Amino acid sequence: MEMVIRYLSALILPGLLVLLFTRVTYNRIIGLVLTVGLIAASAFKGYTNTIPLIIVDAFSLTAGFWLAAKMKQRAIKKS
Repeated sequence: MEMVIRYLSALILPGLLVLLFTRVTYNRIIGLVLTVGLIAASAFKGYTNTIPLIIVDAFSLTAGFWLAAKMKQRAIKKS
């Protein structure tokens, strides 16, 4: 059960963090860098300890980065 929670968290949270940091900093690159820094710190502490978990994190980061770009295009189009 613990591994299921880890994989679900890895699938959802990094993407949401990229979106959150992008909204706060108004820059999607900085949002991505801050999220990668948090994931690197968690890997250093030993919370991210398997290759498949790192791959799921990377997929979620990519999806969040893509959504941040779409969010920016929508905001530009709206104004």
